[in-house]
Amino acid sequence: MFEEISAPLRPNWKLRIALAVVFLSLAAGFGSLWRMTQMPLRSYREPLPPLSPAQSELAARLESHVRYLSVNIGERNLPHSGSLEATTDYIRDTLSKAGYSVVEQTYAVEGHNVSNLEAQLTGSTANEPAVFVGAHYDSVVGTVGADDNATGVAGVVELARELRGTRLRCSVRFVFFVNEEPPYFQTEQMGSLVYARKVRRDGVPVSAMISLEMLGYYSDMPGSQKYPSGLGLFYPGRGNFIGFVANTASRGLVRRAVQEFRESAKVPSEGLAAPDRWPGVGWSDQWSFWQAGVSGCHDYGYRGVSIPALSHC
Repeated sequence: MFEEISAPLRPNWKLRIALAVVFLSLAAGFGSLWRMTQMPLRSYREPLPPLSPAQSELAARLESHVRYLSVNIGERNLPHSGSLEATTDYIRDTLSKAGYSVVEQTYAVEGHNVSNLEAQLTGSTANEPAVFVGAHYDSVVGTVGADDNATGVAGVVELARELRGTRLRCSVRFVFFVNEEPPYFQTEQMGSLVYARKVRRDGVPVSAMISLEMLGYYSDMPGSQKYPSGLGLFYPGRGNFIGFVANTASRGLVRRAVQEFRESAKVPSEGLAAPDRWPGVGWSDQWSFWQAGVSGCHDYGYRGVSIPALSHC
């Protein structure tokens, strides 16, 4: 007969420490994602209300701009001769009719002159940091760029028209950038980078830079919206919302913009404040302002335009 003898169980401290490290890492990662994705108030989730007469008129004007840029002009880039000039002529004429003076910033690219355009609504307080609202007007080679980015141009044009005659405390500069698309994206010849560096050299104080990008896409179909890995846990699967995207340094600004939008608009909205290098965060002209050392810059893109974001002026 044998008597079973066993030693007291001893805790495996190495395993426990490893599990604790994994748990803390996961908790920290989740906490970081939660901080990046959580915005004030709740997104609108009811059916979209019918447009008012004023909103219907605005919708018609926005559609007219997009059609002219993408159908009448079509592809807008250097290989498509004369298209960039036709686009700047249209933007300049439209802003002039709205009562603005338009300033051109012209520079040479591959033996051709290209231009950024700017119109300004002067604020009531001198030396108050300005808000910059911009959109690139060129399109990818081989496309007419209706969504990317005739919609952004239309948004900036109509925002300028809507605000004309108002008296804000700070100045608002409406800017139209050339050469955002490849092969010039994030190069020395990118229009917004040329412009942002001049803003920095001139010592212009900046409150915010708002980039309007790809505003025309909308879908209620399940699975129509995709995200970088992990973000799908925090956002809806339908691409039927306005996306507010900022870098980490602009978190306070984008949260304020989302809050004011949700207080005043019956449209679904989502927000993100993530590191600059995250996929999608720096994929538009706000990147140029970050590179030039101008803070407070973010992107309202992929779904719509937020006029209430200017109310902090």
